[in-house]
Amino acid sequence: MNANVQGLGETEELNTETSAAEPSSPETIETAIAEASADAVSASESVVEAAADAGIEEVPAATHDGDAESAASDGSDAGNQTGLKKGDLIEGTVTTTSPTTVFVDVGVGKDGIIPSRELERMNRETLDLLKPGEKITVFVVNPHSQPNGDILLSLNRALDEIDWRRAEEYRGSQEVYESHVAGYNKGGLIVRFGRLRGFVPQSQISNDRRRLMSGETPEERWGAMVNEPIAIKVMEVDRARNRLILSERSATKESRESRKEALISRLQVGEVRTGRVVSLVDFGAFVDIGGAEGLVHLTEISWKHITHPKEFLKIGQEVKVEVISIDPDNKRIGLSMKRQESDPWDTIAINYENGQLVQGIVTKLAKFGAFVRLVDVPEIEGLVHISELSDKRVAHPKEVLEEGDRVTLRVVKIDIKERRLGLSLKKVNSSEYLDRDLDWFSKSN
Repeated sequence: MNANVQGLGETEELNTETSAAEPSSPETIETAIAEASADAVSASESVVEAAADAGIEEVPAATHDGDAESAASDGSDAGNQTGLKKGDLIEGTVTTTSPTTVFVDVGVGKDGIIPSRELERMNRETLDLLKPGEKITVFVVNPHSQPNGDILLSLNRALDEIDWRRAEEYRGSQEVYESHVAGYNKGGLIVRFGRLRGFVPQSQISNDRRRLMSGETPEERWGAMVNEPIAIKVMEVDRARNRLILSERSATKESRESRKEALISRLQVGEVRTGRVVSLVDFGAFVDIGGAEGLVHLTEISWKHITHPKEFLKIGQEVKVEVISIDPDNKRIGLSMKRQESDPWDTIAINYENGQLVQGIVTKLAKFGAFVRLVDVPEIEGLVHISELSDKRVAHPKEVLEEGDRVTLRVVKIDIKERRLGLSLKKVNSSEYLDRDLDWFSKSN
């Protein structure tokens, strides 16, 4: 509601005549009232800001103006003939309106009233919807207030009560609730639960979101997250202390699995997506492709030989991937980065043949031979078996080569299907390739 709105006594009177238009539905009424009341909730965000300044790590879930509470304390249920009790949530029908009061039939033979102080906080659009015949949900503040025994009602308290009850239901069921980050303080995030403000302590924020944190001040850590979507579970509802504690961590796994199921049902092998690297492990990288994570195995990251994903990727990096496998039963998605690049083995198949001389760099020595990366096709590594190192007996490749050596080698085996390239050092000067070598050297020079 607008903090600058004038009292009803200083504005136009409520329309007491029935509108010629069809009445709005109860849902429309309650939605409009909720929207009109949102300004009051926004005004109470100053509580959040004050809490942040003071370093308080939680904020009240809701704030009330105290008028209805004061009126409720003036009377008791003693002598109450209506059957209503304080705190009842009931549906009523607007009967008549005046500039200061709305009368509501709550089915007990006597109308209840919504007092002027609450009406003053509603905008004109909402007040115009409170017409005779409209059905609304109201909260019984006092069934027999003094001095004239009126049944005191509240619309705002009804909306709050509905949200508190929903919060209790979500706490019991542990169902995931989708919302948005509304603000923050020193200790964590403020998240809207209907009209209520729930608190997500830093310890209950998801690991993915915490990885994005940086800076020393709350603004630096949380500011960029305001208005971002967030999935939470209700962990604690304490209405006496006006306290609503939420957890993103508890909701993350369930929410991720739900999103993954939905994504798997739509994905197709061969589909290309842009994703974000969320974690690196020894055997590959997990990439978020829009609500679910898939694995890019180490062998699918690059055509080049790599021993760990960190050699090629970093967390948060945006990458293009191709879906290469889908396992709905185990909820697994296989991805590939290298398949978005041309296959270097196509170059080998077209441009290389047995007996050809090539230049290479020694990358690794093993007991059985040496691995060599081709200079002209650096994505491809070939193997010089220990038996192809020298005409003399060699106990270990280190007797002949060192890592980093640049050497000339002869191709002795090409297996495109198995993606294997056999190379030889001892056959480089073999006379059986003399004619071919003369052609190679002439082209090289």
